[in-house]
Order: sequence, then C-alpha cells, then structure tokens
Amino acid sequence: MSGKFVRASKYRHVFGQAVKKELQYEKLKVTNNAWDSNLLKTNGKYIAVNWNASGGGAFAVIPIGEVGKAPDQVPLFRGHTAQVLDTDFDPFNDRRIASGSDDSKIGIWDVPENYKFHDHVDENGDPIDIKPVKFLTGHARKVGHVLYHPVAKNVLASSSGDYTVKLWDVEAGKDLITLKHPDMVTSMSFSYDGNHLATVARDKKLRVWNIRDEKIVSEGPAHTGAKNQRVVWLGNSDRLATTGFSKLSDRQIGIWDAFNLEKGDLGGFYTVDQSSGILMPFYDDGNKILYLVGKGDGNIRYYEFQNDELFELSEFQSTEAQRGFAVVPKRMVNVKENEIFRGFKTVVDQRIEPISFFVPRRAEEFQEDIYPDAPSDKPALTADEWFSGKSVEGPILVSMRSIYDGSVPSFHEAKKPEEASTQAEDPKVKEAKSVKKEEKPLEEIKKEEKQEATKSPTPPSSTFSSSPTINHVLKEDTSINKLLKKSSDIDEVNRAEDPSRDTSGWEEADDEPAPVKIETVITPTETKKENSVKVESPKVAEPAPVSIATDRNQEEKTAENENSPAPSSSTTTTITATTASTKESSSAAKASTKSLGLKQSVEKLSTLVLQLEDVIDKLMKANLDKDERLLKLEQRISELSK
Repeated sequence: MSGKFVRASKYRHVFGQAVKKELQYEKLKVTNNAWDSNLLKTNGKYIAVNWNASGGGAFAVIPIGEVGKAPDQVPLFRGHTAQVLDTDFDPFNDRRIASGSDDSKIGIWDVPENYKFHDHVDENGDPIDIKPVKFLTGHARKVGHVLYHPVAKNVLASSSGDYTVKLWDVEAGKDLITLKHPDMVTSMSFSYDGNHLATVARDKKLRVWNIRDEKIVSEGPAHTGAKNQRVVWLGNSDRLATTGFSKLSDRQIGIWDAFNLEKGDLGGFYTVDQSSGILMPFYDDGNKILYLVGKGDGNIRYYEFQNDELFELSEFQSTEAQRGFAVVPKRMVNVKENEIFRGFKTVVDQRIEPISFFVPRRAEEFQEDIYPDAPSDKPALTADEWFSGKSVEGPILVSMRSIYDGSVPSFHEAKKPEEASTQAEDPKVKEAKSVKKEEKPLEEIKKEEKQEATKSPTPPSSTFSSSPTINHVLKEDTSINKLLKKSSDIDEVNRAEDPSRDTSGWEEADDEPAPVKIETVITPTETKKENSVKVESPKVAEPAPVSIATDRNQEEKTAENENSPAPSSSTTTTITATTASTKESSSAAKASTKSLGLKQSVEKLSTLVLQLEDVIDKLMKANLDKDERLLKLEQRISELSK
C-alpha cells in the first residue's frame, strides 16, 4: 500500500505566489465603504480602485507598470456626488471603464492617452482629475454593480437598489431592457454566449434570465443563510457556481444546472468552513478551476471542476486579509512561466498585492494542454446586433500559442461543446454511465444466465471473465465498482508526477485499470453449492459480500454434458483490492451537505486511516511490553518467596 490515493490531475501541484514587496502598490486609500463589491477591477493594463475620497465619490486608476508608493496627491476619476460602489472595464476597449454609484447614476469614463498615475499633473504640479464622458440615468436608487457584456460591444448590465437589472446601450445612453426582481440583486453573471444572465438576490433565490425576452428561464431557492450570496457562470457550459451560507452560518458552495434550478443544486452543498467572510468566486474556464477568495481572511482556495463535482486542489494562505480582489483576463497571463491565473488583492486598505498561480513544469516549450484559446479583446457583435436578437456561440477567441510565440495573434469564433455538460467526460465515466443505463433487476439476470447455461453449458472456470453471472453482479453492485476504481487510483499513485522533473506530459490519466489480483479457491463441501464473491478491504470498513445461489440441477446437467462428475464444491472467487475505507464516504454521501475535506479528498481519509493504524500498533506493542514486565515481576516475586 502506497499510503495515499491520488486523483490523476495535471493541476494537482498548482501553487500561488505573491510578488516581492517592491512590486506591490503601496500608500493607497481604498474605500472603507461597507457595500459588498470586489472594490477592485483590472483589465491587465490598469487597476481601478474604489477610493476613500471626500466631496463625493471617486475611484483611482493605476497603470499595471507603476508599482511602488503612490504620490501624496493622486489623480482621481471624479464626477459622482456619492460613493462609488463598483467599477468594470470594457473588455473591448482597454481605456474605457464604467462605474456605479450611490447617487443612482452610472458613469462612463475614458482613461486619457499617456495617462500616468504618478505624473498626471498640471503646470502647478497639482494632479488633474478626470471627468466622465457621460452619465447613464434611469435607476431610482443606488447602482450597486456594473458588468460589461462578454460578447457584444457597448452593452452594459447594472443592478440597483430599485430591485431591477438594466441592460444599456452605452453609446446611445439608453436602457433598453429591464429585469424586475422582488428584492435587491447581490450578484450577477453572464453566460458564455451572453444570451442569459444569472442573478441572485436578497430573497435567497437564484434566477436565470433570457435577457432579450425579459423572462425567467429557471428559478429556485439558493443558500438559506442571511448573508449575501455570489454567483458565477462556469464558462462554456450550462452550470453555475454559487457561494453563500447555511442557516448555521457555514460557508457553502453550490453547483447548479442553470436551466433546471427548480431541481436544486447538484449533489448537495459543499461545506467550506465556519468563517464569517463572504466567498468571492472566480472561474478559469480554460483550466476548469474555481478560485474562492475569502473576504476578510487571507486565504484563496481553488478547486478543479470535473463531471459536476469540485475536487480540492490546494489553498494559498496568507496572514494578511483581503477585502477586494480582481482577476486579469486569461490572455494577459505569463505563458512562458506557466502562469495560469493572476489576481490583485487589497491588504489593510492601503496596499495592493499581485498573486500568481503556476503549474510547476520545467519544459521550455508551449504547454498546449493548459493554454486553450482564450477570449480576446475583439467583440463578436455590436450593440445594435445583439439588441436586435442576433446571437453567437461565444466570444472571439485568441490563440494562446500565438501569444507565446510573439507572432501576429490569430482569432476564431467560439464553438459550443459537443455535449451540454461542463466539460468532456472521461471515457471511463461514459462507459460507467452506459453500463448503468443497461442494468436489469438481479432476478432477471439470474433467469437469463440459467437460459444461456442450458443452451450452451460451460464448466465452472477459475477465470473472472468467463463467469457472466459474476460480471453482472459486479455491474449491479456499485460498491464493488467504487472499490475497483479506487484500486486503479492506487496504480495512479505509483505513476504520480514529480514536480521536480520534466512534466510536459506528466498528468495524462492512464486509461488502463490497475491490475486486480484474482484467486480461485475450490474447497470440497457437502453444503449447498453457491458462487460467492467476496471483496476484501482494509480492516476499517468491510463491504458485505455479494452472493448468488445457482440451480443445483443445472450445475449437474452442465457437468454431465462435459463428461465430468457433478461438482460437490463451492467456487469462491476472491478479489483482493487494496482500498481505502468506503464506510465514511458512503455515510457522507447521505448527508445533505458535502464536506470538501472528507468526501472529495480520499487521500486525506487514507492518511487518517494510516495514522489510526499506527496508533493501534503502538498501543498493542505497549500492551505486550507491559505484559512481559508483569510476567517478569511475578517470576521475580515467586523466586523471592521461595
């Protein structure tokens, strides 16, 4: 036994790393407003920061390259008469930014050409404030969130305290679509093609809208806790992820089918911990990794999303808490350093710290498997086309290889995945699903096997594959399938990649199952003949054996047809597969919530089992030593008494 069960993944060793202090942004005045937004936004060239300014609301824009301490007086984007609550960069115009404010207005701003955070001053050396290009008015109360459309140019969504979400034609300055909610929206996210919008409101309900029809496609209850919830669309799929709280204030993650919200979340909520800060979700569609940034703590957890499940990868830990966080577009990461994700976090409202996540590989060539084509800065539609009803399958994509090579970028249109699932399923999973669909009742299988045996009788065989009855039993019994799957995971451990060596192709999952040790023991007996299948597992939890009783007369006929005496024995096929305990995982599956620490991480469970076995061994050894000492003491006493 190797000691741990490890799920095959190329992202198992992804790690986060903060930059050195001299590359951080210091002496900032991040707003202390308590409104729940991300406080930061970035497009990879600029960082927008909600500023703690007097005389109305304002925000600052910092070019990425201008690290270090901010000047005593900074140029601010002023124009709102109340606090700025949220900002967002136009994905198709690097110099345009929108802002939502407590004054119920939306500001549209252009970053000046040759703009410098440290040197944007007039003749007297005073900083020059930037004025808005225009204001969009139409909301009756504060504008809490603004979000640009991922596909169409000059289309902006805004949520407000007036319980509405509006879609704006920015150039025309008009709101053309209004989505009415029964309560204030706390988070929203566009689908990959931009035709649908997921929203979660303070009434604790999750909704998916057909935007242009202004109709709810699907609706259902989300998390039950009182605090705000967040939602993010999981890339080019029909799945959503939400973060929220339970009634007992446990932080939770939920995975949803966007168009079947009435059926509830998929498989139960994942319980993260009992901290009080809101979890800010960010999804990397290229690598299928969900990052959860804790608001008010310094941790960033990240999970791989596969087959509608989250698998814990690791956690970036820091003693410095963040209140705000922003993520650069995927096309802006450092491809040559195998960087797959980069974000900026606020620290004590006075500093911004960049954090990068890397896949540890040494190969000095383009890593095609971790860099699929990413959304570009080219719009697929104009605002007029989108509002008139035209649709595309997704944003215009740019080749990451062309970015790596430094050649002229190549673009192409996005395509929907062949299946309406989160990602292409593993061949093993597809095969398992097809087997499951073809399963029949056990009694029906027995009858079919008896009929087949009378038509073409065969003698008892010691090989596993020659016994169709046992094959069907193993298909019928899901616990055995799970144990065999975990047995293959053991074989994966022996081939697990070492991050210290060349890992250009290290994480490809092996389709061959782990070898299974099969023993056939024939023992004479006068009892009834029966074929029993026993699965041996560790001492912690043994699954019950599965047995099928066969017709005695049928066996005797079969033996006579083969000119052999009727067998007076029982054939026991023992499949020895070293596995971890399944008792804990099966009980966890019955619970209404799932624990990422136990259910999703079998290797942690295996480690606990091993530790428990070590403790038991030590106790047994100590007990034996005690018995020996007592025996010697008794012998000594008897000698002295003589």
